[in-house]
Amino acid sequence: MLGNAFSGWHLIAILVVILLLFGATRLPALSKSLGQSMRIFKNETRAMKEENAADKADAPGPADPGYQAGSTNPSEHPKP
Repeated sequence: MLGNAFSGWHLIAILVVILLLFGATRLPALSKSLGQSMRIFKNETRAMKEENAADKADAPGPADPGYQAGSTNPSEHPKP
């Protein structure tokens, strides 16, 4: 979608404007900060997925002897 909107010259112009706004000395710090933020976000989403998968594995299902079909009350489902 954006591949048709931007050509090489557009990207170069954007990079020049960014360089003028932030200066060459602050760009490495900004890129390092962005990389750390992305790494933290990636680790947190991975942890949430693992936690969600563990919760699904612990949830009672039809194979669970304490499972009662149609019950919405969690107290009716004994925890192992």
